Amino acid sequence: MPIGLIALALGGFGIGLTEFVIMGLLPEVSADFAVSEATAGWLISGYALSVVVGALLLTAAVTRLPRKPVLAGLMVLFVVGNTLSALAPDFSMMLLGRVVAALCHGAFFGIGAVVAADMVAPNKKAGAIAIMFTGLTAANVLGVPFGTLLGQAAGWRSTFWAISAIGVVALVGILALVPVTERGTAGTTGLRGELRAFRSGQVWASIAITVLGYGGMFGAFTYIAFTLTSVSGFGSATVPWLLMVFGVGLFIGNTLGGKAADRNVDATLLAALSVLTVVLAVFALTAASAVMAVVSLLLMGIFGFATVPGLQMRVMKYASEAPTLASGANIGAFNAGNAFGAWIGGVTISAGLGYTSPIWAGAAITLAAVAVMALAARKANFRTGAELAPRTGDLAGV
Repeated sequence: MPIGLIALALGGFGIGLTEFVIMGLLPEVSADFAVSEATAGWLISGYALSVVVGALLLTAAVTRLPRKPVLAGLMVLFVVGNTLSALAPDFSMMLLGRVVAALCHGAFFGIGAVVAADMVAPNKKAGAIAIMFTGLTAANVLGVPFGTLLGQAAGWRSTFWAISAIGVVALVGILALVPVTERGTAGTTGLRGELRAFRSGQVWASIAITVLGYGGMFGAFTYIAFTLTSVSGFGSATVPWLLMVFGVGLFIGNTLGGKAADRNVDATLLAALSVLTVVLAVFALTAASAVMAVVSLLLMGIFGFATVPGLQMRVMKYASEAPTLASGANIGAFNAGNAFGAWIGGVTISAGLGYTSPIWAGAAITLAAVAVMALAARKANFRTGAELAPRTGDLAGV
């Protein structure tokens, strides 16, 4: 394993921690700034929207620059944003810090995935991407619980200082360990060449699958605390530990999904999304059972995140001549799916359908992802040399 992947994973760990730890610290932040819970929620939704913007615009802005310095610059932006949050004298400055940190999220994972894939042999690319995303899964398993405990014990600002320190270490690691790749970020194709990758229908299909597949899982997960306490009968104090079960599932799924996708991307995605649909349906049916809720939570994490390396690898495969912007766009699609799934889940709860309704909605969204994936795989297999990336400008991909 190239040691540079560890530096990328550490950067992913810090970014994942920044995104998710705020959920456990919202009560302290809202009390400190004397704002309502709804207003404090902008620290989450504002971050997610900024990720989508940064994934597209910031990635497009750096397409002609060498990848290693770009990754280092993005980590500097990450440190600046979290330092602003730690020092924020009021809520507006805190929100600004969140926005600044979020801008690097999509570009870092998008460009980092390309760099990770370039570090290894062609038959190990999805596995390399999975190693990078291990940082994100570790943030959910370990970082968020301990970051929340630190913020509750020493003040929420201490958590953001710790995240800033992680960013500095990741920055040093990138500078020292990540190699300079032979190909620059669109050094020959430029932004126009990167945009031509979006003429491929398979690129758009891959992005749609990401939105639906990830949206289905996180649509169910967003309101899982309500399901666990109001339906499964768990006490609120046990929820953080139950979420660690989900995090363990993410870690397992990410690792296994990366290995499987290196053998066959489309088959892996079809299988994982199909099983995830079944898992969500069973979860919704058996949520009143505490034992089944724990088992379903673990399986939801495994099969939900087993799709991530393959989803990222697929869009890079069909945009192989200029993958950087498409890779960044797909990272934005993950967050767009997160927001879409959460919105649908919220609509079902507001309609009075109960706290299992977001899980049913997630199953329906994931089933749509299965349908799109099956159609895209079928169209790809009709082509001569379907395992190769399509030619630039080819509109017949899907």
